[in-house]
Amino acid sequence: MNTLHEKYIRRCIQIGKNALGNARPNPMVGCVIVLDNMIIGEGYTSPYGGSHAEVNAIQSVKDTALLKKATLYVTLEPCSHFGKTPPCSDLIIKHQIPNVVIGTIDTHSKVSGRGIEKLKNAGCNVTLGILEDECRKHHKRFFTFHNKKRPYIILKWAQTIDGFIAPEKTTERAPVWITNSYSRQLVHKWRAEEQAILVGNKTVIEDNPKLTIRDWSGKNPVRIVIDLYNKIPKGSSILDKTVKTIVITTKDYKQYNEDTFLIYEMINSENNIPEQICNILHTHEIQSVIIEGGSYTIQSFINENLWDEARVFTGMNSFVKGVKAPKFQSKLVSEKKIIDDTLRMYYND
Repeated sequence: MNTLHEKYIRRCIQIGKNALGNARPNPMVGCVIVLDNMIIGEGYTSPYGGSHAEVNAIQSVKDTALLKKATLYVTLEPCSHFGKTPPCSDLIIKHQIPNVVIGTIDTHSKVSGRGIEKLKNAGCNVTLGILEDECRKHHKRFFTFHNKKRPYIILKWAQTIDGFIAPEKTTERAPVWITNSYSRQLVHKWRAEEQAILVGNKTVIEDNPKLTIRDWSGKNPVRIVIDLYNKIPKGSSILDKTVKTIVITTKDYKQYNEDTFLIYEMINSENNIPEQICNILHTHEIQSVIIEGGSYTIQSFINENLWDEARVFTGMNSFVKGVKAPKFQSKLVSEKKIIDDTLRMYYND
């Protein structure tokens, strides 16, 4: 039976990924409804304010009378509280779905077992913990934000074959590409999947990046830039107010004319800067962030052990001299070729 349960929870995870980048701050839940070993309905979390996965799955079943004999599979415990939408556990009970199979419990304080308790009290047969590790990994952004009170942190950089992240000197204020166009497009896809992107002021001063998703479709991430002493030139692309941008500074931010798209947040440079930044991002309800550099910024988060995942490209060119790539120790999870680039993925266990 567990093998059959795993089959359908795996399908839940698969369709739940369709909500990546759109469901937040809700988790990207996947749900399928099965009768006589056939899927009769499925759904995933709608963009925020819309229906949850269970609602979409139930509504996709044409003959609702079948629900009274079916099994509902879901990656995460159904909610038991009123938010933008009514509780999913109530809807399951209303349709008298007799069997509910759940990947993992929701550790959010508003749920945390209450959905399961409500279902059991209504007479549902509840099975918990099917492919639990895979489901927790699937919901890693949601769990990290609520359990660790910080965003899920992805480090990303490109380095030359001789280990440099940037040349010693540049002749113009523009990016120096280490990777090919396919790798760069993949990075834009990642930006659309995560809620924010963070860089230091040196990256902005030297490269003048837009930090948007020009080579992909989706939402632009919130831009975060560390500019402790206001060194970024006024005409920089990152200050153009086309995308919500948060500037981390040591200056009194009240002196700035803030608007929705350009926000200044003040920190103390003598305290733990990465930790202070994580606290600010948590306050802004940012569940995930890609830190794209430069080397000093990335290394500061590594040194404080404030990171969850690293995605490292290695190109075929060489700088001989330049800015050394960040250093860290972690187990290699995967490695693949993107034409002549190599992408290595690491997790901070």
